Amino acid sequence: MLRILGRASSINVRKVLWTCEELRIPFEREDWGTGFRSTESPEFLALNPCAMVPVIQDGDFTLWESNTIIRYLATQYGGANLYPAEPRARARVDQWIDWQASELNRSWSYAFMSLVRKSPDYQDRAALTNGVEQWSKTMGILDQQLQKTGAYVSGEAFSLADIPIGLSVNRWFETPLAHPDYPAVSAYYERLSQREGFRLYGRNGTP
Repeated sequence: MLRILGRASSINVRKVLWTCEELRIPFEREDWGTGFRSTESPEFLALNPCAMVPVIQDGDFTLWESNTIIRYLATQYGGANLYPAEPRARARVDQWIDWQASELNRSWSYAFMSLVRKSPDYQDRAALTNGVEQWSKTMGILDQQLQKTGAYVSGEAFSLADIPIGLSVNRWFETPLAHPDYPAVSAYYERLSQREGFRLYGRNGTP
């Protein structure tokens, strides 16, 4: 059985859990990370030298990096409906997965650390204002894309890209800030909420 190491409240662990639900992959999850077993322990570092969750063990195969993990699971467990083999269709999915990791993650970092984590190192008013603006601007790119597709981020059908993007949208709506009117993003959030995997793992790690 697939072994998943990481606390369920982690957005990156939830990517893996949601993917498992979509693909009906049975798994066992162990709590590691903040508030649980330390990822700095020799046992964990032997699996991931970066000391980050999630890590999976699929038999004798160990893998870390959440986006790499979900790609592996879709390829290994018959997820062609989520992660197509055709090169151009796959590239479109990969484009949005990578955009979430590079652009969207970066845009929310200051505002999230300030407003949700309440970190004392992220309380500069000007930097927070700029962070909120950057996050809103990046979410505007997503709104434009969803207006084009009318459904999901890479096209008409739900794909692997919607898992990291959907969790990011949840983070956006759950952060206490003034949200611009992005009707396509709002409709997308409701559309995702019809999926069992999102209901289980898409709202801050709780059913």
